[in-house]
Amino acid sequence: MSTEKYLKTNVVVEPLFDKWYAWSHLISPATAAFNVKKRHMNIINSYIQAPQVHAAAVKNPAMLGGPFMDLNGQRVDDVKELKKETLEGQQDLFELAEAIESLEGILEKHDKGYSLEGLYDEIPDVLRGYVELVYDLNNNASFRIFEPLLYHSKYYKPASQSIALWLTDNDERPFVLSTPRLESEDIIHLEIPFNHQGIDELSKMKRTKGDVFRIKKLLAIKPEQEALFDTFFTDEAPKKYEPYTGDKVRMRYFGHACILIETKDTSILVDPVVSYYGYQQDVERFSDMDLPETIDYVLLTHNHQDHILFETLLPLRHKIKNIIAPKTTSGSLQDPNLKLMLNSVGFKNVIELGDFEELKFEDCTLKGIPFIGEHADLNIQSKLCHLVDFGNFSMLFVADSCNVEPKLYQLVNQLVGNADIIFLGMECEGAPLSWLYGPLQSKKMPRDIDRSRTLSGSNFERGRNLVDAFNPKEVYVYAMGLEPWLKFISSKQYTDEDHPIVQSNMLVEYCHENDIISERLFGEKELFYNKEVSAELV
Repeated sequence: MSTEKYLKTNVVVEPLFDKWYAWSHLISPATAAFNVKKRHMNIINSYIQAPQVHAAAVKNPAMLGGPFMDLNGQRVDDVKELKKETLEGQQDLFELAEAIESLEGILEKHDKGYSLEGLYDEIPDVLRGYVELVYDLNNNASFRIFEPLLYHSKYYKPASQSIALWLTDNDERPFVLSTPRLESEDIIHLEIPFNHQGIDELSKMKRTKGDVFRIKKLLAIKPEQEALFDTFFTDEAPKKYEPYTGDKVRMRYFGHACILIETKDTSILVDPVVSYYGYQQDVERFSDMDLPETIDYVLLTHNHQDHILFETLLPLRHKIKNIIAPKTTSGSLQDPNLKLMLNSVGFKNVIELGDFEELKFEDCTLKGIPFIGEHADLNIQSKLCHLVDFGNFSMLFVADSCNVEPKLYQLVNQLVGNADIIFLGMECEGAPLSWLYGPLQSKKMPRDIDRSRTLSGSNFERGRNLVDAFNPKEVYVYAMGLEPWLKFISSKQYTDEDHPIVQSNMLVEYCHENDIISERLFGEKELFYNKEVSAELV
């Protein structure tokens, strides 16, 4: 009997770190240390103490996205075992987090403005050589992390990385930043790092028949896992992908901030968070099976889990030729370097791009545009808007940029000109700073200050100012977390009365009043545009 089969389209390839859903702050060693110590352990201890409180909280819509395990108040013994494993297995990361906190305390006590050279001897031993002590121009002391060195130290933990394989038939999943993936009879845990070749070979089998016996060997499937593993495969061929061969530019909206731009020569995928699994659903959507065989360029806008999703990126790795990532060399704790991170998980084709830097593609150019706000006033460089120019028209992907200073994009327009099509995120009622960055803080922030600094995109007024700056012909509101398959990472659940919906409706109406085509995208969308290649590209 032939062992040549296809991987079923509804097999979940879920990346985990220490049994928690792997997002970008669990890859970079310094941010991983703080998230293990101050996010995971806090949730674990809270659940052990009061599992029924967690069970009640996850049923309350107002608590969506909160630090509550969605285990129905059960499996307390398993959570206790997870705590034991974490305390024993992550001592290095606890050590790193405690050393950084100690260093912050040393800098806080130092006489402001005087030389920092004498403090090098006071740096905790485990951190020495990994940081430089610095002042800003106003004599505020801080430190810069030599992040590449951490990736070559014991603090980078590929042994903590694993892949969970399971079959799904719906969009429901617990909020992944708060609920670990415990052992289950319908899940196979592969103890492999994210750069493992087996992930590529397994993912290829969604479209191309592969040898199940060979993939078992490559992934080191255990005898007791074989029966379940065999159910992940089928003889039924998937729907054949038809590449775009027309003379226009085809735009396909895949949900949230994920846009595929295709010409007959080039494919560009922006912020690939894709509905990855084939099953019956109520909302029409494109899936990974609607992506081309080769993706020439993936464009990343910023380092949040709803824009950089390893669950999408790792299975697509074998077909991505280049990833364009925002450039950062800040060395600050809250701003890990994306190129280092992506290299560490197996992407060797990462290109960094900064503000107003330009790349020429086959039939278009890409220019980096400043991304402002949305990061709770933290000094974060790893964020970038993208202007894709086809010569006679251009597309601007603003993502969650919050136009807090309208003059910025007026000045940008003077340099780059108008944008014909704008994609703008309007999640204007974002979570407080602590929701994402709280574990990185050595001191808990007062609630009123925390709530004043949010992860918010543009509201109507800020969106209108951006539209007025670039004089577009079309404006699409996206990146709202509306699609049901995003709930497990965004925890969004809006009504028509919620502020982001009201504000985005106002912008769409404003555009219509000014003869600009506009809508708030949801589910899927396909548009075609005529293009004339610029003489500079010929």
